[in-house]
Amino acid sequence: MTEYIFEPEPPAALPVLRIGALYAVRRIFCIGRNYAAHAAEMGNRVTEAPWFFTKSVKALARSGAVLAYPKGTADYHHEVELVAALGEGGAVWGWATGLDMTRRDLQAQAKEGRLPWDAAKDVEGGAVIGPLTPATDWAPAEQEITLEVGGERRQRGRVSEMIHPVDRCLAHLAGLYDLGPGDLVMTGTPSGVGAVGPGDRLLGRIEGLAPVELELRA
Repeated sequence: MTEYIFEPEPPAALPVLRIGALYAVRRIFCIGRNYAAHAAEMGNRVTEAPWFFTKSVKALARSGAVLAYPKGTADYHHEVELVAALGEGGAVWGWATGLDMTRRDLQAQAKEGRLPWDAAKDVEGGAVIGPLTPATDWAPAEQEITLEVGGERRQRGRVSEMIHPVDRCLAHLAGLYDLGPGDLVMTGTPSGVGAVGPGDRLLGRIEGLAPVELELRA
């Protein structure tokens, strides 16, 4: 039996609808600037090729989590996204609704200094993802994607409005990484992102998929 200096944490994993087994997560890729209106509201240009960053698995949280408002920020933003969960050969195995939470003030500082976004994007509990739906039961098309905070709608768009469709995003990532089971790809957010605070309850929805919920506390 292997002995560890410190006991390792349980594997990061997500539930799958109608299946008892869990989907183990190893990496989280995030596509940025993938909806034109969101790129415009952030003052960013649209790139010809998919543009991405990563989050560590420590950022993963399941839907329904009650999490503390994160350290080091006074401007914490919501971004609702379609999430692709990959399987063998890097093919899409399942889909979910997710929240890419962002320390927007730290992101602005990083942009100004032309520095990496790690502190802004790789937030503990900053990748909140709902239960997976197998790809055999759902496929992206014209579905509506929305986010509400305390019952007030903040974001609304359609999956079809992506600048770079999922297959193009995956092809780009596959040119850089050996994609496979355990890889999640968050595919970008529509416009309407904004700040949230302690006491706020977030609800993200994509037609045909399980919703994602998050509550923030002080």
